[in-house]
Amino acid sequence: MFHERPCQGLAFVDSLPRCLRPVCETKGLPSAPCSRPRPALLYPPCSREAWIPVAQRSDEHLKVLIRNGALQRRIREMARQVERDFKGERVHLIGVLKGACIFLSDLIRNFQSTDVSIDFMAVASYGKGKESSGQVRLYKDLDTSIEGLNVILVEDILDTGLTLNYLCRVLKQRRPRSLRIAALLDKPSRRIQEVKADYVGFKIPNEFVVGYGLDYAERYRNLKDVCILTLPPQ
Repeated sequence: MFHERPCQGLAFVDSLPRCLRPVCETKGLPSAPCSRPRPALLYPPCSREAWIPVAQRSDEHLKVLIRNGALQRRIREMARQVERDFKGERVHLIGVLKGACIFLSDLIRNFQSTDVSIDFMAVASYGKGKESSGQVRLYKDLDTSIEGLNVILVEDILDTGLTLNYLCRVLKQRRPRSLRIAALLDKPSRRIQEVKADYVGFKIPNEFVVGYGLDYAERYRNLKDVCILTLPPQ
C-alpha cells in the first residue's frame, strides 16, 4: 500500500491520485520544445514524497525522489541536446557499468538522427557500502578503439568525481576527437575532484540513492524510480 506525504518544495507534477492509491508515473508537466539546452532539474521534481512497497529489509526504508516518468522526459531532452550539439555526426557512448546500463539503454533509444555506437567500461570505487573507498580500479576496458571519435562518457551519478576524473584521464590518452560527460544525477555537494558534466539530468541533495540502475550492495537496481535509501544507524 502506498502512503503519501506532502512534499515541501517545488511541485513537478500538477496533481496525483489520492492517498493510498498507486503512484501515477505518466502524469507530469509536459516539456515544451526549446532551442536552448535545458538546465539540470533541481530536487525535488515530484509533488509527493511516497514510501514505496518493494522487497526490502525491515530496517531499510525507501522513499521516491524522482519518478520514472520524470526520468524518461528528462532523458528525451538530453538526447535532443546531444543531437543538436553534434548535428548528425557519429557519437560513441561509453557506459560505466553497472550503474549506467539502464540510463544508457533509455538514452540511446531516444536518438533519432545521430549515428550512435556504444561500448562499456567497468570500474569500482564503492565496494559493498555507501561510501566511496577513494580508490578507483578498472575491471573492464573498451572493446574497440576510440581514436578520432566523438565520445560521451555515460554515468549514472556524478558524486565525488573520483571515478569520472580517472576515466577521463584514461580516455584522453586514447586520442578521441572529443570527450564529454553525460550524468543522469549530480551531487555537487559531494565533489572532491573538480569534474563537470556536459549533460546533466537532475541535481540532487546529499542523499544516498538507489534504483534505475543504482544499487546498494548490488540490490535495488531494478526499481523504476530513483529512491532515497535510509539505513539504520551503524
